[in-house]
Amino acid sequence: MSFWDYGNAFLLEAGRAGADVFKGDSASSEFRFPSYVQDIMGDIFSLGFGPFRWVCTSGEEKDLVETDRIATEIFESVLKNEVPPPVEQQYNDNLRWIKEAGSHQLVVGSQARILYSDQRGRIQLALAFNKAVSSGTLRGPVVVSRDHHDVSGTDSPFRETSNVYDGSAFCADMAVQNVIGDSFRGATWVALHNGGGVGWGEVINGGFGLVLDGSEDAGRRAKQMLAWDVSNGVARRSWSGNELANETIRQAMKEDDDLRVTLPFPVTWSPQ
Repeated sequence: MSFWDYGNAFLLEAGRAGADVFKGDSASSEFRFPSYVQDIMGDIFSLGFGPFRWVCTSGEEKDLVETDRIATEIFESVLKNEVPPPVEQQYNDNLRWIKEAGSHQLVVGSQARILYSDQRGRIQLALAFNKAVSSGTLRGPVVVSRDHHDVSGTDSPFRETSNVYDGSAFCADMAVQNVIGDSFRGATWVALHNGGGVGWGEVINGGFGLVLDGSEDAGRRAKQMLAWDVSNGVARRSWSGNELANETIRQAMKEDDDLRVTLPFPVTWSPQ
């Protein structure tokens, strides 16, 4: 049996009501049944992938179509290089999504789009959007952001950080560090709030907005800030013992000479 337990903390509330759903006692963040967040999204976040968003401030559909084209081009370019199979799957899935997104006619108000990407993709997307604004290909600035349901932006022991098994899932340091780090690295605005997804007192969320106005400074800030915004969470997941996160942060350091992350040393212990 599996549960599609997304944002309503169904398994958690069932356990608090007395249902036998926890692996251990009620203080545990692990459940007997696999769930979407803990057993699928946890590893996707550890790969550095999560929902990346942008809004075309011109309000023109043509600009959104152009950003879709840019995103398609970038993802196809990434896939031409050798990437690990789990990463390749994520890029292929999201390449299909962005190619078909316009046909679904999902835009209701703002000319906005969302797709899952990792640090490499987010930075390339932001820099390409900024260049398109500068050249006049896009008629207005683009604002990039992300969901709080992401790699680094949320500390939630029964949701975003539910696959962090070293005992630190109940700490709220990552979201706070993420917001402060984003602000120092050039975010246009940041927000720190409580309760998103699972209710007040259960989660700390951190978010940002970054305006790409076509300037050289906007490109510099995008590169600095987006690298931190993703790597902060991947590093934390690596420290908790997640092997996918360990591999991801090692690759990030190879691609960015300025990134230095202390790597965990696994210790084998057995009771006497």
